[in-house]
Amino acid sequence: MRTFDDIRLLRVTYLRGPNLWTYRAALEVWLDLGALEDHPSDKLPGFVDRLVAVLPALEEHHCGVGERGGFLQRLREGTWMGHVLEHVVIELLNLAGMPTGFGQTRSTSKTGVYRMVFRARDEAVARCALERGHRVLMDVINARAADVPAAVQAVRDAIDRAYLGPSTAHIVASATERRIPHLRLNDGNLVQLGHGRRQHRIWTAETDRTSAIAEGIARDKDLTKRLIAAVGVPVPEGRIAASAAEAWEAAEDIGLPVAVKPSDGNHGRGVTLDLSAREQIEAAWALADQEGSEVIVERYIPGDEHRLLVVAGQMVAAARGEAAWVTGDGRQSVAQLVDQQLNQDPRRGDTEDHPLGRIDVRGDGAIVVDLQRQGLAADDVPAAGRRVLIQRNGNVAVDCTDEVHPDFARVASLAARTVGLDIAGVDLVAQHIGQPLAGQQAAVVEVNAGPGLLAHLKPAIGAPRPVGKAIVDHLFPPGDDGRIPLVGIAGGGATHRVARLVAWLLQLSGRHVGLACRDGLFLGARQVESRDARDGALAERLLLNREVDTAVFENGPATILDQGLVYDRCHIGVVTDLDGAETLERHDIREADDLPRVLRTQMDVVLAEGTGVLNADDERIAALARYCDGGVILYATGPAPLAAHRAGGGRAVLAAGGRPVLCEGPAEIPLALRGGSSLPPAVLLPAVAAAWALGLAAPLLAAGIDTFDAQNPALNPADSR
Repeated sequence: MRTFDDIRLLRVTYLRGPNLWTYRAALEVWLDLGALEDHPSDKLPGFVDRLVAVLPALEEHHCGVGERGGFLQRLREGTWMGHVLEHVVIELLNLAGMPTGFGQTRSTSKTGVYRMVFRARDEAVARCALERGHRVLMDVINARAADVPAAVQAVRDAIDRAYLGPSTAHIVASATERRIPHLRLNDGNLVQLGHGRRQHRIWTAETDRTSAIAEGIARDKDLTKRLIAAVGVPVPEGRIAASAAEAWEAAEDIGLPVAVKPSDGNHGRGVTLDLSAREQIEAAWALADQEGSEVIVERYIPGDEHRLLVVAGQMVAAARGEAAWVTGDGRQSVAQLVDQQLNQDPRRGDTEDHPLGRIDVRGDGAIVVDLQRQGLAADDVPAAGRRVLIQRNGNVAVDCTDEVHPDFARVASLAARTVGLDIAGVDLVAQHIGQPLAGQQAAVVEVNAGPGLLAHLKPAIGAPRPVGKAIVDHLFPPGDDGRIPLVGIAGGGATHRVARLVAWLLQLSGRHVGLACRDGLFLGARQVESRDARDGALAERLLLNREVDTAVFENGPATILDQGLVYDRCHIGVVTDLDGAETLERHDIREADDLPRVLRTQMDVVLAEGTGVLNADDERIAALARYCDGGVILYATGPAPLAAHRAGGGRAVLAAGGRPVLCEGPAEIPLALRGGSSLPPAVLLPAVAAAWALGLAAPLLAAGIDTFDAQNPALNPADSR
């Protein structure tokens, strides 16, 4: 059997935003099949059967046929290896737990060279999937053993390293459902929701409305108890113990049984409950001392542990904890019983994706203490039928939201508001969460900042709760999508001059305008960066800036092809010209007729309530109107290209006597300029149309044009950039 050299990956480009292929981030790969160009899938003996044997779920891929088994049909009919690589990569991503449906492969003008693209939520993960998929495919082509499990694990590991935690990811998904954009600000869970002045930030379940003072209070459990007790929230009596001996003294004074916990611990670490014997209390003090700066001894409250999630003063979800027990069989040790009866539960694990944690009977001091009270150790063998208590807390994963009595919801809300937290996990112990507070022994034992959401998102028992939606609604009231007006200007000629004029006009209207163009990065009239700001890393700074309430971006064809757009959607999208094709040969573009499919990207992302601005002097550009979800304003140097659009009541901008005229249907409003502008129509008309689309009136537009030349002398007609 013939052995083939590896498919060559000529160029790999991460497209961070909307691009030629899709609205979303993608990885584009230019590849050279070499000799495999002459050996499509049906020409390699046994290839299809070998591929399906290692990746049987390829049968589920629809491909262009549009139904299950479509890709297999293409394989047996004959398809080229670039297309096969696309599906192998997608399947590895699917198997690794990141379902991915989008991919395309297209030939280029050079024989054997293809462009392959697939959806890439994260660049590192996408590159890992490409590398591993490439290796698997070459192994199958050459009839070598393909280690698919290792490939899947590598991609899964990349996902674990790169992706948001489940709580943050759920909040972001809830924001996306409301079409609120997001930007990840670090490698962890710091995420910006919204743009510019209308943004909010989250860090897991903390927000930019979460007070640092409130967080400090919540970390100090003794201070928290004193504050919430002062406003009538029931709390267990307790005090700080500086030593094991003081812990026993405190327990005697408070009354047995007691609980011992660190004053500033979390996740139940170092907490031991229901203690009555001195040796138990002293051992529990030593355990708690390892987890926090101080140790609290407090009255033990019998009942079940509950976590009530409070958002903006309202209880939105609740989960109940259940003690973990094992039953002896007279043969196995406690440790073996735990592994068999508890840790085998698929809901238990060591990652954030598991609602229940794995139990370590030797490493968890609280479990060791509880076993000692029962006269047992991890290696002891309980009698057959004997029930052994393993863990009293740490299993808060049973949804009970619908059971919570209003008394407990009110107490949780009061506790969160007293501490000052906008989002809080209120831990309370109660015997009957569904009955009134009066008449039962119950108490709030902790108020936590940045509470984990997993118990409410993936409860071990019960229905998931939309806690992410509650958090997003807290930050963004109904109707607020967190977006500031964005203007995207695409073309290859004088688009930087158009962008500069648009920014100037909008600034005169009282807006705090950010501008990213080839001349640099601007905040108002101040240049803050002289480098070409069509680069996405620079342009994104406008979206991060809390002062910016409107932003203008210049996007050349190379920007779209090399990086994708920096924003997901915009309010105003402008396409001015089809210049610059001669500079794009590396993208297999050689003439102006190839550019509309690239610049279409700018029209694709216009919001439904937005406006597309198109140059009607070029029919190829005017035809892009069909891709715009919003309204359309056409502009032209003469009336003929605008006639049909105006006849239908559409808006347009016309050059007449060297001055722009605003047209809406048959109505016309000439701009009353003081004198003729030095700006050519190719700059003046699209800029006026974009500013008009954002609500600027004719007098302000005229004043802006009159003053622009004086304020921007470098941008005169002689400027040929």
